[in-house]
Amino acid sequence: METQGKVITCRAAVAWGAGEPLVMEDVKVDPPQRLEVRLRILFTSICHTDLSAWKGENEAQRAYPRILGHEAAGIVESVGEGVEEMKAGDHVLPIFTGECGDCRVCKRDGANLCERFRVDPMKKVMVTDGKTRFFTSKDNKPIYHFLNTSTFSEYTVIDSACVLKVDPLSRYAWNVADIQPASTVAIFGLGAVGLAVAEGARARGASKIIGIDVNPDKFPLGREAGISEFINPKESDKAVHERVWEITEGGVEYSFECAGSIEALREAFLSTNSGVGVTVLLGVHASPQLLPIHPMELFQGRSITASVFGGFKPKTQLPFFITQCLQGLLNLDLFISHQLPFHDINKAMQLLHQGKALRCLLRL
Repeated sequence: METQGKVITCRAAVAWGAGEPLVMEDVKVDPPQRLEVRLRILFTSICHTDLSAWKGENEAQRAYPRILGHEAAGIVESVGEGVEEMKAGDHVLPIFTGECGDCRVCKRDGANLCERFRVDPMKKVMVTDGKTRFFTSKDNKPIYHFLNTSTFSEYTVIDSACVLKVDPLSRYAWNVADIQPASTVAIFGLGAVGLAVAEGARARGASKIIGIDVNPDKFPLGREAGISEFINPKESDKAVHERVWEITEGGVEYSFECAGSIEALREAFLSTNSGVGVTVLLGVHASPQLLPIHPMELFQGRSITASVFGGFKPKTQLPFFITQCLQGLLNLDLFISHQLPFHDINKAMQLLHQGKALRCLLRL
């Protein structure tokens, strides 16, 4: 209560330039405005989206100084005017693609990219007034936001549409593809996203899950996630899709591209059965990139789609999925490969960059 309505000074990891080490420094965090929430971040982690933004791989998305981070858990410190669904002290999850509940997308079944608060890597200020809530402590210069969340900070301000109230927790491929029991699945890229797909496919009753990666060190964890067959593209001159067809005698029903590689996307598409195959794009690709598919190939019975946030409506559907996870439907502990204090965030970035980590949990 002592901080509500006041500017908070706290520690944050600030990106000042593409590929430069994040600077741990004091920043000022303004109080929340109308329909905004200020959070105390308890845990955050790093994914390849953060890594890509830190490297500045997409020049059009570069904005500095900036506070990255979009996977976290925290507690509400204070709320702005008009926020009724949560209060100070509530445990919450910041969500990088929001749900206003009022736009035509939010009101439509099967759609989850809210017109006002959808994930947008170009967005760097708050919706309410077009300004930031972060400022440098020395000269009061604005620090930009990232993916609606900016969780590499002890405190952050987020639109209430991008905050999900949950039960108190310390931990937290399915909806879009709608994998059917006894189906066959191929997963290209066995990082955290690929292993999450494997867990989901296993839980949905897939009969065979094939994992493809150039790093065989990832195969043991893959087995824990339910992958039964592995392909290392470096070990054979034969194309990956040909090897998938040999294993499955005709291609898989579902393939997932989780590597952010155009070559992998092409192989994933060709790995599917020519009558019923579905390819789901999950990897983040640098711009500009075009789909490596001829339009006429879609007449062969294959289809391709993409998934953001698993296709879930973040505020209305995610709570049920969290309950299922806590009941043991998915093994989420599998994905936490490292735990480090927040001040070691640059070490965590390097572990992910070097392919030595799935998810590094940072404790603030």
